[in-house]
Amino acid sequence: MASYLLQVGYTPETWATMIHNPQDRSAAIKAPVEKLGGRVERFWLSFGDYDVVGVVEMPDSVSAAAFSMAVAAGGACRTVRTTPLLSSSEGMEAMKKAATCGYEPVTKAAKATR
Repeated sequence: MASYLLQVGYTPETWATMIHNPQDRSAAIKAPVEKLGGRVERFWLSFGDYDVVGVVEMPDSVSAAAFSMAVAAGGACRTVRTTPLLSSSEGMEAMKKAATCGYEPVTKAAKATR
């Protein structure tokens, strides 16, 4: 299964609700993630642009997108960001493919005409 980084920013109304009725939202998302064939790996509260960050495993990008859409449509979040994560071996495989794909940057073409 593929891993995805989830970054969520709550609305002020959501924070007000959470302060008055503290909840572990990682527990609340477990069933929907599992219904889509995934698994919640870990979640953290955070400072900065995002209030919650987490890692989930999902069977495919369509399932990851479906979960992200459901969260965004709920209205409790001002922002939802889902980023696919590559393992080290997948990253190495991508680097090897990049080296042989034949892409030439515009800067290389400009140097050739000088």
